[in-house]
Amino acid sequence: MAKTMLGFIGGSGLYDIDGLAEARWVDVASPWGAPSDQILTGTLDGVSVAFLPRHGRGHVHSPSTVPYRANIDALKRIGATDVISISACGSFREEMAPGDFVIVDQFIDRTFARDKSFFGTGCVAHVSVAHPTCPRLGAACLEAARAQGITVHDGGTYLAMEGPQFSSVAESKMYRQWGCDVIGMTNMPEAKLAREAELCYASVAMITDYDSWHPDHGAVEITEIIKTLNGNAANARALVGRLPSLLGATRAPCVHGCDRALEYAIMTAPDKRDPALLEKLDAVAGRVLA
Repeated sequence: MAKTMLGFIGGSGLYDIDGLAEARWVDVASPWGAPSDQILTGTLDGVSVAFLPRHGRGHVHSPSTVPYRANIDALKRIGATDVISISACGSFREEMAPGDFVIVDQFIDRTFARDKSFFGTGCVAHVSVAHPTCPRLGAACLEAARAQGITVHDGGTYLAMEGPQFSSVAESKMYRQWGCDVIGMTNMPEAKLAREAELCYASVAMITDYDSWHPDHGAVEITEIIKTLNGNAANARALVGRLPSLLGATRAPCVHGCDRALEYAIMTAPDKRDPALLEKLDAVAGRVLA
């Protein structure tokens, strides 16, 4: 059994965690650049916790400039075993209303200006993201949300757009036709990188608006988003507070294989691998490269 460390990545409106014992902000150096911010570490209910504000304290990073690789590498490097993403999103479904939460289980990635892999020339790897989130971790998030009295939807497809602008009406209607449920700007390539780093990953999407498709709501209004965001953030902190007792201080290997995603993924022959890239991969892929 391994020790659990829950890594939380907080999105818009969530910049800290309530009730952390032995809380301190620490610097974590990554060969992939500087993470979005220092990482807040401590314990909740006897479980080790690491919290990273995705946009940095004060919201200094846009969705396109978030250092996704550095963030995932830093969480893996500090010892995180499970990563829970919490982020604001818009809704494409009438029944998924502002203030509701969605436990995302699928993604459509429409981002184009971001580094999406730790691997490349000198060490090529292909991991499966057919099921990009961990069902075990998602189920715990669902249980925590229900226990808190949050209206929560079990499963949903998240359209990841580049941003930072919101959708046009035509785009919003098209994404609805594609079968998407929510839209956001930050869960990709984050989920893909977590899989490459062999981290269990769950996504909790906090709905702030109906995007621009809804005939009775019109264009996305940032003032309304912020109002809903503040209420969502309080619920998110309460959800986070329930997860340590649900997941426990120790964990067995993931039954879904998230923590063994690289088992057969690396394609480059050992004698052809780039030593400089291998050095950068020491945290995310050290288990299989050793």
